[in-house]
Amino acid sequence: MAIYEYKALDAAGKTIRGMIEADSVKTARVKLKKNGLFLNEIAEKSAARGGKAGARGASPGGGGFGFFGNVKMADIALTTRQLASLIKANIPIVEALTALIDQVENERLKIVLSTVRGDVNEGSSLAKAMSKHPKVFSNIFVNMIEAGEASGTLPLVLLRLADFQESQVRLKNKVQSALMYPVLMMIASFAMLIGIFVGVIPKIVKIFESMNKPMPLQTRVLIWISDFIVNWWFLVAGAAALAYFLFRKWINSPKGRRSWDGLLLKVPLLGQMIRMLAVARFANTMATLLAGGVPILTAMNIVKSIVANTLITEAIVQARENVTEGQSIAEPLKRSRQFPPLVIHMIAIGEKTGELPQMLQSVASTYEEQVSVKIEGLTSLLEPAMIIFMGVIVGGIVASVFVPLIEMNNLH
Repeated sequence: MAIYEYKALDAAGKTIRGMIEADSVKTARVKLKKNGLFLNEIAEKSAARGGKAGARGASPGGGGFGFFGNVKMADIALTTRQLASLIKANIPIVEALTALIDQVENERLKIVLSTVRGDVNEGSSLAKAMSKHPKVFSNIFVNMIEAGEASGTLPLVLLRLADFQESQVRLKNKVQSALMYPVLMMIASFAMLIGIFVGVIPKIVKIFESMNKPMPLQTRVLIWISDFIVNWWFLVAGAAALAYFLFRKWINSPKGRRSWDGLLLKVPLLGQMIRMLAVARFANTMATLLAGGVPILTAMNIVKSIVANTLITEAIVQARENVTEGQSIAEPLKRSRQFPPLVIHMIAIGEKTGELPQMLQSVASTYEEQVSVKIEGLTSLLEPAMIIFMGVIVGGIVASVFVPLIEMNNLH
């Protein structure tokens, strides 16, 4: 069955847009008519492009409907867990996918699952069908599904994938929550300063001019800044845009990205947290892939592309080369000096005992917990720091503008 997007009128004449699953356009029309809807436009959705699959059944002059949102990792995690439960209950994959399509709320995911079900129904493996949708199912997901199908442990692999995705969502949410407050404070502070320089100081300048009194140096500097922002704001905006463009161009180059990543790792507090996040992601992903039956070389090839820091990626690439030559993973990671000694030690023990996935999972759990603690500590420090910073800025403006104004008034 395919998924069609439609535009119709209800009994009250209200326009309704939605999606319906049917074998053909004709069947879709019949279903909509039974629901009391009068069809205006209909088009088959394409999972790959998110638009119409073609003009089949579309009314003349009908355009595309746009795309109904993206697929979040939380949606995929929930769907993965539900699929695991259905397959574990010995429900055939095609029927399990049909059940999922009926209850999935995300429109794009519904389309993708419908396409996957069609491919599986035609004889394709689940992993191969999912690999056609890389923006929804990552390399990690596809490789683990493939390993689960080959070993006959697909329900277990799906549960591990769901656990992995949920842990990544929790970690991401913690980081975003920690960054939300300082970002909002910075935006509010910037808006307030612009308001002062554009709306308040120009009015105060007129008062100083009417009093015909010499102004202190700090007051003249603030007035000059205010005049520059008011009269030459387009130069400020242009310079900021140019600086951003050049910065993006620099960090997108291999040399620039490596330098920037190295600089970030050296920043106090922030660098330590970035390293811990990278280590937690490396360990968690490797543990999930290895436990799911993915070969170690394939697992390391996947992991190197998901670690955001270039220096840590280089260490993983070197470790993979060592494994290719029949050597250990721990030694090149140790030489890189990018991984903490505890991590190296636990990986070495895991290699010797044959319990590398368990050791990596232990590392991931430890570092995710440490990241949570660091985030809480950083958040508790940022709040008073931002308040003090804003107090100093506002206090400086008051001291530079309002205090001389009050003194002049008293002398007058």
